[in-house]
Amino acid sequence: MSRRAIRERKKLEQAHPGILTMWEELEKSDKIETKQAKQPECISRKLKSFQLEGLNWMMQQEKTKYRGGLLGDEMGMGKTIQAVSLIMSDYPAPKPTLVVVPPVALMQWSNEIKDYTDGKLKVIVFHGQNSKVKGMSVKELQKHDVIMISYNSLESLYRKETKGWTRGDDIIKEDSPIHAIDFHRLILDEAHSIKQRTTGVARACFALKGMYKWCLSGTPVQNRIGEFFSLLRFLEVRPFADYFCKRCSCSQLHWNPGSDHKCEQCNHAQMEHVSVFNQEILNPITTSDSPELRRAAMDKLHLITSRVMLRRMKRDHTASMELPPKEIVLHNEFFGEIERDFSSSIMTNTTRQFDTYVSRGVMLNNYANIFGLIMQMRQVANHPDLILKKNAAEGQNVLVCNICDEPAEEAIRSKCKHEFCRSCVKNYVKSCEGAGGDPDCPRCHLPLSIDFDQPDIEQDEELVKKSSIINRIRMENWTSSTKIEMLVYDLYKLRSKKQTLKSIVFSQFTSMLQLIEWRLRRAGFNTVMLDGSMTPIQRQRSIEYFMTNPDVEVFLVSLKAGGVALNLTEASRVFIVDPWWNPAAEWQSADRCHRIGQKRPCVITRLCIEDSVESRMVMLQEKKANMINGTINNDKVAMEKLTPEDMQFLFRGS
Repeated sequence: MSRRAIRERKKLEQAHPGILTMWEELEKSDKIETKQAKQPECISRKLKSFQLEGLNWMMQQEKTKYRGGLLGDEMGMGKTIQAVSLIMSDYPAPKPTLVVVPPVALMQWSNEIKDYTDGKLKVIVFHGQNSKVKGMSVKELQKHDVIMISYNSLESLYRKETKGWTRGDDIIKEDSPIHAIDFHRLILDEAHSIKQRTTGVARACFALKGMYKWCLSGTPVQNRIGEFFSLLRFLEVRPFADYFCKRCSCSQLHWNPGSDHKCEQCNHAQMEHVSVFNQEILNPITTSDSPELRRAAMDKLHLITSRVMLRRMKRDHTASMELPPKEIVLHNEFFGEIERDFSSSIMTNTTRQFDTYVSRGVMLNNYANIFGLIMQMRQVANHPDLILKKNAAEGQNVLVCNICDEPAEEAIRSKCKHEFCRSCVKNYVKSCEGAGGDPDCPRCHLPLSIDFDQPDIEQDEELVKKSSIINRIRMENWTSSTKIEMLVYDLYKLRSKKQTLKSIVFSQFTSMLQLIEWRLRRAGFNTVMLDGSMTPIQRQRSIEYFMTNPDVEVFLVSLKAGGVALNLTEASRVFIVDPWWNPAAEWQSADRCHRIGQKRPCVITRLCIEDSVESRMVMLQEKKANMINGTINNDKVAMEKLTPEDMQFLFRGS
């Protein structure tokens, strides 16, 4: 440490003597013993042994000074039923519980609560599409046991309360009924949604009031140490989540400087306030060259996590989970002759364009264009019509993603007024950062500025249907593709075994799913579709129709809309139509059916065209998966980024 750093540290310790002993006191504090709770009488499902241990841990954790924590079990281990059992552990509670979830899981969570408790709990889904909540008072809301809300809706309510909206020359503000309630318990599902503590979603969650606070997330905290701070802030794990003033005794959890860059509580300058978490954990781990300092910081992080987090992995509980085996199969074929000619011309053109960027030394400046070229190569491996007939919304009022050229799913808008699928633009920005460049807008090439946590721009579902690729092709003259016929062949094989096995088909491109749906229906398969243009209620109806109707064999799911937070154990076969370079996306897809409740062996089939960019995608995916598995600090961000070397490999194969 420099002299100045030592001097500043002494100032901090004089103002806050407790900092000197906080790690020692934390180490002395007791950890909760691993014990099974009794099977809750009011829960209709029998909990597994590790779930009873989880329930006991959560009940005991609420008696500690933290009054909550982080349940970090791996995907598919039943975090939902453990959380519902916790809600029932002190039923009836004097105040309601708030459960915040991603939009796709809204109705599923609501239905699971009813199933697990035989309808004992009075549940309401707070969503703009639900006519019951319109005009409902705070008093009426408080009569419910559980209130369900999506992150987007919560952020919207908070924004209207704090910032308001303009009407003429006036700014109109509206009180948030959810933020007016002091809840008995707050539960954030997929809690990594608040990982960026400065976003509107995170601020909306921080502003919630509740006696007990819980985060549920299958993402290990070791992956993103800086993002863990946001969860600590929500859980109010003090003093480790506090900001301390070096000049006085002021310490605050949700600290924000005023417009004059001074603390609103003590009036000292912004730079006089520091985060001990950043100083003692984040900075040493991410920037220090000293192995000793990094190890000491990691030990401190584990001290915190051992007191507030419980994490179990599937591999350690396979016996009690009674999970059937999971097999991953790669089904590869070569292009047909006509497809090969078209694909070769596209590949030649895209490679020539890429080589031009490399030879001029402007590869990073043209990242948006290169990303578009990779998209084209992936689409041509699916079906030539994805490129030939891609003008999705000509003359129609449909928002089209400026990356995948399809009706935007969970549409969001950049500051330069261009629309994107939420997941397309997220992947694009992550990949761009991985290449060491700043993202430009793929349409206007201005520096890209976009709020990932803004609410969805709602699409008109009828107009989206009208803009379907099926309506742009004369289907009586239409020719299928190798990829689609591979899928039809695999599904026919399942039928020939005289078993009714349900299958989920994932694709990144809705146009591809529309072509598959048309072909499968003519081959005699009953199908149902889920994509990002559907409202939560429509999505849930699609899921229920697939799960409860024995005649429906195939569920066509957009990876952007249904790749996470779904529970589809009726299916035991998953087909991934188009490989992606990030293996985590496929792992998530596989876990939609390979989870508790699954009785049949699961087979995940990846469809790959051998003489296309896809074979290189699969190799790149394996390389990234091995790299991740081989690192001590499993850095998931590295999987999501596409480096310059990765791009060279995709275009040139070397």
